[in-house]
Amino acid sequence: MIRRHFFLFAAATLLVLMLVGGGIKLATAEPKGKGGPGGAGRAAAVSQAVVAGRPFADSIEALGVAKGRESVTITSSTSELVTAVRFHDGQKVARGQILVELKAGEEDAGLIEAQARLAQAERDYARWKTLADQGVAPRATAEQYRSALETARAGVEAARARKLDRVIRAPFSGVVGLTDVAPGALISPGAPIVTLDDLTMVRVDFKVPDRYVPVLAEGAPIIARADAWPTESFSGRIARLDSRIDATTRAITARAEFANPGGRIKPGMLMRVSIAHGARQGLAVPEAAVQFEGDQAFVFVITPRGEGFSARKQAVQTGATEGGFVEITGGLRAGEKVVADGLNRIQDGQPVKVGGGRRPGGAAPARKAG
Repeated sequence: MIRRHFFLFAAATLLVLMLVGGGIKLATAEPKGKGGPGGAGRAAAVSQAVVAGRPFADSIEALGVAKGRESVTITSSTSELVTAVRFHDGQKVARGQILVELKAGEEDAGLIEAQARLAQAERDYARWKTLADQGVAPRATAEQYRSALETARAGVEAARARKLDRVIRAPFSGVVGLTDVAPGALISPGAPIVTLDDLTMVRVDFKVPDRYVPVLAEGAPIIARADAWPTESFSGRIARLDSRIDATTRAITARAEFANPGGRIKPGMLMRVSIAHGARQGLAVPEAAVQFEGDQAFVFVITPRGEGFSARKQAVQTGATEGGFVEITGGLRAGEKVVADGLNRIQDGQPVKVGGGRRPGGAAPARKAG
């Protein structure tokens, strides 16, 4: 009995000693990944960037929707059956080319009848004019037949116009879209048959606040980008400025024109338009060196600490973003060093080991802080 109690007591004592030892170890151990000023946290390897001047272009940014230089939806002016479709989807067509033919039996008969009346009127007028010239018939009678001849000619033109309404042609050269119209379909007035777009050049209408009116001018160069081609930019010019400013939005509408080689810009694409209006110098750091928390931006400034360096979190004011760099308008001075990337691994005051970096504007990277 005594022997069993002895073993229980020894086991309990050993357990207490283990718990006390573990507590002492936890109390004296430094928190992982942290190091305050004067602490001895593990130094994180980082690259650095030097705050330096870089040129920034002042620009006006706007959104617009692309459309062809000429765009139209082909419709019919009358209700009739389709007898022939003379194009296929996506085809390039020339101005005046026949697209759709409608049933025109009645119009054909009307034209033949009008032409017969014209022929009779011409014979009647010729005969009575000859008699009038010979003094056999009154001149007034000849004039009546001349009037009948003019009426017959007008009747032929009207019959031809009615027949032309049954033939739908392309009003300009361009590319047709997709259509569901087929021979035998009944077309109603105003019903869409197919779209037609001139894609050799595209237009983009966009709105600009009226405070920028002094820097807008017809013929000024302009750059646009489309989400479909994120790595490419399209150069164009401001073709027209509206004559009025919208009283509700206080904005003016500008129309830009862009060359469209290969027809890559399609009508309806969202275009991001940029108009440069001056350049300036500003302090900059790489985009990866800036951390955003809500509306506030931060960087980690590399500062000397003893024989090494630490990262100090610093709030900054930012401006434009261009070419992979962020403009710094406040919070930093030229020549200061900041952590260039990997900010999610850094905490305020943590020791860092500088391994290299880059300088805004493409200069050689700095190798040492301080």
